[in-house]
Amino acid sequence: MDKLDLGIIGVGHLGSIHAKLAAHSEKINLVGVFDLDRERAETVARDCQVPSFQELQQLLRKSRAVSIVVPTSEHHSVAMQALESGCHIFLEKPIASSVEQARSIVDQARQKGLKIQVGHIERFNPAMLAVRNYPLKPMFIEAHRLCRFNPRGCDVSVVLDLMIHDLDLILYMVKSPVTHVDACGVAVVSREEDIANVRLKFAGGCVANITSSRIALNPMRRMRLFQQNQYIALDFMDKKAEIFKLADDATARHPSGLHMPVSRIGVGDSARDIIYEKPSPPEVNSLQMELEEFARAVQLDLQPEVPGEQGLMALETAADILDQIARPE
Repeated sequence: MDKLDLGIIGVGHLGSIHAKLAAHSEKINLVGVFDLDRERAETVARDCQVPSFQELQQLLRKSRAVSIVVPTSEHHSVAMQALESGCHIFLEKPIASSVEQARSIVDQARQKGLKIQVGHIERFNPAMLAVRNYPLKPMFIEAHRLCRFNPRGCDVSVVLDLMIHDLDLILYMVKSPVTHVDACGVAVVSREEDIANVRLKFAGGCVANITSSRIALNPMRRMRLFQQNQYIALDFMDKKAEIFKLADDATARHPSGLHMPVSRIGVGDSARDIIYEKPSPPEVNSLQMELEEFARAVQLDLQPEVPGEQGLMALETAADILDQIARPE
């Protein structure tokens, strides 16, 4: 597979990481970078040994695809310029500032026959990858995403800053429309919500409780899934997955090191073993994998791992949550 000619638009903290990973990738040819901060752009370009373009259109003309890592408020403007120039786009999350902007980006890409991948990086977290091929049919989900206060990102609600990661994961796993939203949130140290709690109900019967906070003392990024005869724990910080399930006849007949009985439930002939599994998470750099999967999708004409439609769905759900929080009692 040929390397993808990729440009980076926006080389702040995260964009500079995009550039460095792309520069060392075997699947990407980094053609250059652009940033309104000329000094910053030149520094990153020098470190990556690529050109720093003075005009955005110059970079777009040289690129087959671009990674857009600018403030969310600029996503729509930059994405539309890139699509108009015929570039496939990797667009950091959330896909846009508003649902209307996100829809116009997705519609423009569809009309142009171009690909969008939205940067929901937790899809590439080793904990999630460890259960990627596992049959996931959750009936109840509990998610906690907590972090210490950092002024960066506080221009938007914690729903768009942190919770949207879990919204994307839950929508991806449940694959059923949201039918009801209960939400509350408060601003504590910034002008937007710093902590929020949400309860989602889905048409298929699943219920999800989600808590996000950026004013916690102890960081946490965990999700617990409950499905028929199974409990699955995902720890996105420690990058691990654990599964507890009731043994079936096949498991009982074919014990292995991956299936370890840890307890027994019931009595007599109806008693069943509780089996513990710990899937092996792959050792990957999530952002590098994310970028290289985007390159692969473009080069082989495949659907991206997180297409624009799914980024739009996560943003639509976040918007419904924010509307619920803002609604007076």
